[in-house]
Amino acid sequence: MSFHRPAMFAGHEFSAFEGASDPAAVSALAHESASLLLAHVKDAPASVVDRAVELTDEHGLDLAAELWSQTGAHSLPGSLWRLYLVRAVIREQDAHMSHLYAVGNAVLHTADHVVAGAPTPAGPAEIRELADQILRGAFAGDYGHALERAAAFCRVTAAGCIEQAHENDTVNPELAAALTTQGARLSTIGSELDICARMWRSDNLV
Repeated sequence: MSFHRPAMFAGHEFSAFEGASDPAAVSALAHESASLLLAHVKDAPASVVDRAVELTDEHGLDLAAELWSQTGAHSLPGSLWRLYLVRAVIREQDAHMSHLYAVGNAVLHTADHVVAGAPTPAGPAEIRELADQILRGAFAGDYGHALERAAAFCRVTAAGCIEQAHENDTVNPELAAALTTQGARLSTIGSELDICARMWRSDNLV
């Protein structure tokens, strides 16, 4: 598998994943593709970095899921999948996520807002830009820092989910349950990304 051409995200380049049945082969391809992608984009022109950031815009989130979602959470492909997943959720629910972020930031008295790097106030457009900045930083900056930023964002929005769930517990139990589930998922992803960041800094994230 190679990413040496400028148009490096053509669908046929990932055809080796289609129909693969050997878990070991799938895992090896996932790790190889994640490593090659990061290595290729690291010192590439801005246009190539943009293509990497917009990979799932062009090919859909299912491609990233097929490539990397079956690997362990505490692995390079697993962490890359979670970065793309967080960006996709933000882009699909920008107003909702920006509201959750604002609520979470108001109730969560930690440095997570600073680590995430969102402006104040952070509306839908600013949250979408934050998602792009985090993923762009993963490719062109410090991968560990990008993981930490994404983890912090997840913690803030998870806190927003829980706060909104409490407010809706009696008036809209179904919404409260959905928010609680979303908050738990975001909290889990945040914890996983934090662990990956520490592993990256100790050269153990593979």
